[in-house]
Amino acid sequence: MYYQKNRPLTHTQDETYTQTSADNILLVVVVFIVVFGIMAVFSASAPKAISYGENPFSFTFKQLIWLIGGIFGALFFSNFDYKKLKPFSGFVALFVLVMLILVKFSPLGVTVNEAKRWLVIGPLQFQPSEMAKPALVLYFATLFSKDYSILDSRKYPFYFIFASMLLLIYMQPNLSMIILLLTTSLVMYYIAGGSTKIISAVLLAGSALVATTIRGYQLQRIKVWWNPFSDALGSGYNIIQSMVAFSSGGFFGVGFGNSKQKLSWLPEGHTDFIFAIIGEEFGFLGCFFLICLFCVFLHRGFIIAKKCPDMFGKILAVGITFSICFQAFTNMSVASSFVPATGIPLPLISYGGSSLFVTLCMIGVLINISKKKVQRIVHYVE
Repeated sequence: MYYQKNRPLTHTQDETYTQTSADNILLVVVVFIVVFGIMAVFSASAPKAISYGENPFSFTFKQLIWLIGGIFGALFFSNFDYKKLKPFSGFVALFVLVMLILVKFSPLGVTVNEAKRWLVIGPLQFQPSEMAKPALVLYFATLFSKDYSILDSRKYPFYFIFASMLLLIYMQPNLSMIILLLTTSLVMYYIAGGSTKIISAVLLAGSALVATTIRGYQLQRIKVWWNPFSDALGSGYNIIQSMVAFSSGGFFGVGFGNSKQKLSWLPEGHTDFIFAIIGEEFGFLGCFFLICLFCVFLHRGFIIAKKCPDMFGKILAVGITFSICFQAFTNMSVASSFVPATGIPLPLISYGGSSLFVTLCMIGVLINISKKKVQRIVHYVE
């Protein structure tokens, strides 16, 4: 085939979706965080296990079992087309709602540390509120991928389900999870093209609702945040001991396994305040390294969302990334006393099988989204 000299050519452009390799940087970051987490759980939980008369590795063994399950879950979702998750969004939301109802109104619900958040079915014990995170992200991505209109009668049933989930989580009580879910939903709405005026109105209304419904122990946490020594042996105890751990660690830390605060001084050193134990053993450098890992995770997640060829995947990627990183930075801020204490674990680090399993499954979906790419094919014609 040949063309006449100086004759202009016209072209058409088609777009096709192709499967590429996963985001390797994201994978490396996740592996580093998970390995760091297993090390931290072993170091922080060994003294507690010994005090219970158990094997020093007992907490670590349980965490490893959940980790293996989470790895299989991540592998499954990383190879399962995320677009096929759309039809299941409503079912997942209803399933989580039923689990939350069972926690509150059935004998299967278990109270730990004055909070009824756990569901026990045989040898399995988990927190359904952790499952609310992927359920919310999946359903909001489904709703807002078509349009970002809030006043749509077709969306009212989900609003009712979502409000019911928040009410049940509030009754546990678990205010930190409610803040996480609401903030994630607003970010996803904004990414979909939502109005900043509506977001501002929701934030003001939510703040007013929290202020009017805040409970006594939650108000006490805010007071001791300003002055932990006002209740040094009560609500301010964990914060004070956390600060002692950070100050003892200094710049380089006291060394892996050499923390003193984990020896019954910091009761939640293997869960909510594990970042303080990391600060004591690995110092400022260890904390900075972990923060950098989550910052890279956040950056890669948003890049995956930007490159995703469809709106559903974009919103889903942003929701997953923001949910995990917002939870991580909130936990680290609590341990550092930048914000009032909340009972929220450090993703992939804190001891807790439910959080670890759910987070890895969400990361699996994010990895699957990273595999999708738009390939533009140009056809030249006379």
